[in-house]
Formats: sequence, structure tokens, C-alpha cells
Amino acid sequence: MQDTQPAPPARPVLRQVIGQRTAVSVVFITSMFVTILDTTIVNVALASMTRSFDTSAAAMSSVSVAYLVALAVVIPTSGWLGDRFGTKQTLLVALALFTLASVLCGLAQNLPELVAFRVLQGVGGGILTPIGMTMLFHVYPPKDRIRAARVLTVPTTLAPALGPVLGGLLVDGPGWRWVFFVNIPVGLFAIAFGLLFVARIEGPRSIGRLDLPGVVLSAGGFAGVMYAVSAGATQGWSSPSVVVAAVAGAVLVAGLVVWQLRSTRPLLDLRLFGNRLFRTINIASLLYSVSFLGTLFVFPLMLQEAFGRSAIAAGLNTFPEAVGVMSGAWLVGRIYAAIGPRRLMASGMLGVAVTAGLLATVRADTAPWLVWLVMFVLGVAMAHLFVPAQTAAFATVAPGRTGSASALYNAQRQFGMALGVAVMGSVLAAVGTTRLTPDGPRPDLTAYHTAFLVAAGIALAGAVAALLVPDKEAAVTMTRDTKAPARQKNEDRPDPLPDGSH
Repeated sequence: MQDTQPAPPARPVLRQVIGQRTAVSVVFITSMFVTILDTTIVNVALASMTRSFDTSAAAMSSVSVAYLVALAVVIPTSGWLGDRFGTKQTLLVALALFTLASVLCGLAQNLPELVAFRVLQGVGGGILTPIGMTMLFHVYPPKDRIRAARVLTVPTTLAPALGPVLGGLLVDGPGWRWVFFVNIPVGLFAIAFGLLFVARIEGPRSIGRLDLPGVVLSAGGFAGVMYAVSAGATQGWSSPSVVVAAVAGAVLVAGLVVWQLRSTRPLLDLRLFGNRLFRTINIASLLYSVSFLGTLFVFPLMLQEAFGRSAIAAGLNTFPEAVGVMSGAWLVGRIYAAIGPRRLMASGMLGVAVTAGLLATVRADTAPWLVWLVMFVLGVAMAHLFVPAQTAAFATVAPGRTGSASALYNAQRQFGMALGVAVMGSVLAAVGTTRLTPDGPRPDLTAYHTAFLVAAGIALAGAVAALLVPDKEAAVTMTRDTKAPARQKNEDRPDPLPDGSH
């Protein structure tokens, strides 16, 4: 009698042609690139949107704040969503939501509609990065994490540098609506590529019920804190709405911490901060996010507001930083195994401090090549932080807790980005970016230079934090890459999946 049991499903031919490391990397790079680009490119278009909707700049800032608050609210739930519905399915749904919201943002007819659609866009964007990182670390084991970290440098460096340039071209050309429409082909490509080439990636997991009290506390707490941090610099830290949001957010976050530490199945696994390696890298990463993103926020502002340069010119002057990061990532990838994350991150922080200090000396008549050189070195220094941090942070995290760790890491990163803008914006407001002269108000470089010095001080604090990173605990990521090219090619083939599914 013939065996009537069904044969295991054959892998689609397309997934045999492109290995899972390549497939996941392409989808994640594309997803992360479009979400980061969206933030920077929209900032360039805010002035044009203000005129289009005939509203105030303060009111239009809600377009950015709404997006950041939505990101903060949804990131904590990303780990549970990935475990419950599968990382591939969750990522593709989030991509579809982000792309659809981009269409709606471009079609918005008034400010309330645009804000609502930006919230929807933030929900999709907030899920993308943590889930994508979880998928990336499933296909790259700890010994190969340095390669995964180099993959991550592409979207995180090119997008912030290209945003002002592309945003300026679109706003000056077809109009501000195209800063949203530009996401559509990128999003559709990533969705189609993921459906065709990415297999369902599952790791060890333990799915419980959704922690509803944790969802409520985290949503309210993070929304309040992120709103206060994002709006404080523009509306004033003594503004009633900012004060109420900050106090309420802080109280809810404190309640969240107590609840999560008592819960047997927490939404945010805060016990991961008991892991020394994960904890110290997160602290150092928060400080470098504040310093580095704060510097990138102030630099184009100084070029445009103080020196009278266009948005496109500001973007082009920022672009050497992206080249520096990619060059630095190539270098760090080759010396990481020998030097380890602690010294690389500390030296990178010192590099950011020095370059931020040098930017505090830039004037309108400073030679352009010198500014480009400083920005290039800033990028190289950033690579010495970003690549080792991404490589080592999850080295001692159990595979089944990767999703939770990714959610925490990305929540910290998002908060650091918002805090960097808030701190530098507050410095600019406190010092004052203009001064009165007999000929009328003139730009005051002191404010921008002070902000750069504050960024340098934060980077020095980050260097101290980086010196506490325990290299021994990251040893599994410090194996030398001695494989032959042929062997590397074979390793990129899809590995057998735990459940034989696709």
C-alpha cells in the first residue's frame, strides 16, 4: 500500500535563488529607510504645508508630533504582535499600513485629516523597525551580527542625509504632497519582495495573552512623555499642555515599570535590563542618539537660518556624514573582533564630541571643504558607535526574548532621537537665534554654537558610559570572519525552518 502522507512542502524556486539573509536584509533596509526618510523629508515640507493649509507653524508642528507619539505608543506592542501573528506577516501588514497612510497623507485636504493620517502612518512605522530587527537577528546568529550591523548602517545614514535634499527637490518641484507619495513605490516594492522571497521566520517563543494594563499604561505614558519632549522645544516647557503631558506621562511610565516587574507575562520585558551587556549598551546608545541626532538637527538649521542656505544646499553639506558612516562601518567590521565594542564605542563617542566641538567654530566664511571634512569624520565616529552597539547589544539575550529586547532597544532609540531634537531646540530657544542690531534683527551664531557644545558634552558622558560595556560578555560576536567565499555563499541559503512552513 502506498504511503498517502503528504510530502513536505517544497520551497519556492525564488527562495532557493535568494537566500534568507539577503531577502530579509533587503526588506528590512527598505522598510527602515522609508520610515527614517519620512521623518526628515516631512520636516523640510512643513513650511509649505503651513502656507497650503493657511495655519500657524506651531499648529503645523502637530504633524511631526503626532507621528512621533504614534511611534512611541505602538513600539512596546511590537514584540507581542510578532510572536502572536508571526514576524513576516506582522512586518508586511505594517508596511501595507504605512504605505496606505502615506497615500492618505498626500491626499489630505486639511490639517486635522493630515494629523490623523500621520498617526496611522506612525502606527505602521512603529511596528516596522522592531519586527524587522527581530527578523534580521533570527537569520544572523551572534557570531555574524557584525554583518547585520553593517546592513543597518545603510538606512540609518542615507535616509537622514537624503531627506533634506529630496524634500527640497520635491517641495520646490511637484509640491509637498509628493513627500508622502514618494513612499508608495518603495513600500509596494518591499511588500512584493517580502511576499516572494522571505520565508516565515519563527524562533523560540512563548505567547501569552496581551498585557492590556501594560498596553494602557505604556500608551498613555509614552504618548505623554513623547508629546512633552517633542512639543516642549517649540511651545515652551512651561506651557500648560506640555507640563500636564510630562507629569501625566511620567506617572504612567512609573506605574508601567511597577506593573511590568510584577507581571508574569509583561508587555515590555524590563527584566532584560538586568542583563549587564544589554543595559550598558542601551544607556550608551541613548546618549549617542541624543548627541548625534541633536547635532544633525542643529547643523542644517544653522546653514539655513543663520547662513541663508537653501534646504537642498543644507542637505548636500550634510551628506558627507552618510559617506563617513558607510566608510566607518567598513572599517569597524574589520577591526571589531580584535578591539571589541567597549573601546570602539568609547572612541566613537570621543569622535562625536570632538567634531561637535569643531562645528561650534563654523562661521559663514568657513571653507566648505573643511565643513565637509568635519561632517565626514562625524560619520566615521558614528559608525564606531552604531555598528558595535547593534552587534553586541543582543549577544547575551536568549533567542526567545529577541522580540522583547528589540522593542526595548528601539523604544530607547526613538526616545533618544526625540530627546536630541528637544534638548537642542531648547538650547536654541534659551540662547536665542536672533539678536537686535541697529539694522534690525540678525542671526545669532551663539545659539547654534552653544547647542553644538551641549551635544559635545553629552557625547563625553556617552564615552564614559561606553567604557562600562563588558567586552567579555560580547565575546560570541567577536569571532573572526575566516570563512571562504564559497562557504559564505552556501550559508546565505535558506535554512530549514522549524515548522517547514513558508
